[in-house]
Amino acid sequence: MTVGVFLAALLGVLAAVPAQAAGYRYWSFWERDGAQWTYASQGPGTARPEDGDVQGFRFSVSDDSKDSAKPRGPADFDAICAGTPAKDGRKRVGLVVDFGTAGDAPGGETPPKRRTACAQVGEDATSAEALASVAKPLRYDSKALLCAIDGYPKRGCGEQVADDGTTTKTQPQTGTGNADDGAGDGADGGPSVGLIAGIAAVALLGGAGIWQARRRG
Repeated sequence: MTVGVFLAALLGVLAAVPAQAAGYRYWSFWERDGAQWTYASQGPGTARPEDGDVQGFRFSVSDDSKDSAKPRGPADFDAICAGTPAKDGRKRVGLVVDFGTAGDAPGGETPPKRRTACAQVGEDATSAEALASVAKPLRYDSKALLCAIDGYPKRGCGEQVADDGTTTKTQPQTGTGNADDGAGDGADGGPSVGLIAGIAAVALLGGAGIWQARRRG
C-alpha cells in the first residue's frame, strides 16, 4: 500500500460516514435580563414570571442552548404593555414571539411575522398560561414539550434536521420545553460521526503500520 493509496482509502471511508445533523428544529424559551436574552432554566409550563417581566419564544434549528437563536427585535416591557393598564390581582407579562426564518421552517410552511403581546393573567400564572392567553392554539407533545405556537408549525416537534434541511428523526424529549444540550452528537445512543471516523482512521493507520513493518523486514 502506497501513501497515496492509503490517503485515498481514508478519504473514501470518511466520505461514506453519514453527514452530521445540523441540529434540532424547536421552540426555545428565553427570559429578558436587562437588555439581554437569557436561555430559560426551566420550561414555560413551570416558570412563573413576575409582573413586568419580558419573556421570548424563538423557533429555529440549533444544536443546543449554546447556539440557539435568540428572539429578534425590540423587547421593552413599557412599549409592549403600553396599552394594557395594570389591574389589582393580575400581572402583566411582555411576550416576544419570533417564528424564525424561512430557512428554519419545515418544508411547505412559511413562518408568520414576529410579534409582541402583553399577557395579563393571574398572579400565579405560568409562562405557558400567559402565552396561551395571547397566542392560541398551542400544541404540546405527550412529554409536555412545546411544539407549536399559534398553530405554527402545523406538524413536527423537536425533530432532528440534517445539513441539507431534511428531517431525520425526533429529538429525545425532556418535557421542559427546551431542547437537550448536546443532543446533536450521538444523542440517540448510537455512535457519533466523530467516533466512526476515528475508528476508521485508526484501522487504516494500523494497516499502514503493518505494511511498513513488513517492508522493513
